[in-house]
Amino acid sequence: MNSELPVSVWSTAQTSPSTQRKNRYTRESTAHPAKMLPDVARYAIAHYTEPGDLVLDPMCGIGTTLVEAVRLGRRAVGVEYEPHWVTVAGNNLALAAEQGVDHDGQVFHGDARQLSTLLPAELRGQVALVVTSPPYGPSTHGQVAVAPGEGIQKYFHQYGSTLDRGNLANIGHHRLLSGFTRILGALSEFMRPGGHIAITVRPWREHAELIDLPSQILTCGRNAGLIPVERCVALLARVAEHDFVARGSFFQRDFLRKQREAGLPLHLIAHEDVLIFRTPLRPSRSAAVKARAA
Repeated sequence: MNSELPVSVWSTAQTSPSTQRKNRYTRESTAHPAKMLPDVARYAIAHYTEPGDLVLDPMCGIGTTLVEAVRLGRRAVGVEYEPHWVTVAGNNLALAAEQGVDHDGQVFHGDARQLSTLLPAELRGQVALVVTSPPYGPSTHGQVAVAPGEGIQKYFHQYGSTLDRGNLANIGHHRLLSGFTRILGALSEFMRPGGHIAITVRPWREHAELIDLPSQILTCGRNAGLIPVERCVALLARVAEHDFVARGSFFQRDFLRKQREAGLPLHLIAHEDVLIFRTPLRPSRSAAVKARAA
């Protein structure tokens, strides 16, 4: 039996990130250190749901998944840990409404590991698709400015306060995996049978060591009782006639230059993995009991 997951390639960077967000997201959205590419969320939503379906992002940041969902005629709900980004996500949904999108979208503040206490009971068993991403890859985050006499200054490159140990971005790699597994497990009571979970993730290097986060997240999903069905590639480079045109950030290019100077022949990342799971086709007994109790 072949255990390899089917693979598909998503052409999700034919236009630049700024172009994808133009007039669809508020200016304050720019400050988030790790925004999902809108075309990635849009592709997943269009491919795995129908109009009117409910889409969830338990770590929604500026609300990219929610915005793309409502603009495609889906319902959307998100959870975000940091209060500032809850406000920004709400503002992005409000912007969609101002532009004529009649939507059912909302965002809740809280820790996604506590989904059962954060989301309304009426949403249990209703979610058709989850699109989300764990925090990862510090070398890929942020923006830069050049000040005379001060060189290059990095900003918007960290999640919240680094002293906040409740934030999954600040608790270390192994605890991140444990926390993310808990989040995936908490999804079960809100997913409908056969619903899909799309997780965007990429590897990164830490002290020259490759962190194979996609494979680790695949294990997290299995441990949470989810069924892996696809391992997709979402392109971060534009497909031209004869080659790819990379859209790497300054941080990626700067990190690559330093690693090459240190003797590591690295290349610019031109894609990220999208792991697709689904829930069992029949709800578990515990989920059914909770649904009846609601």
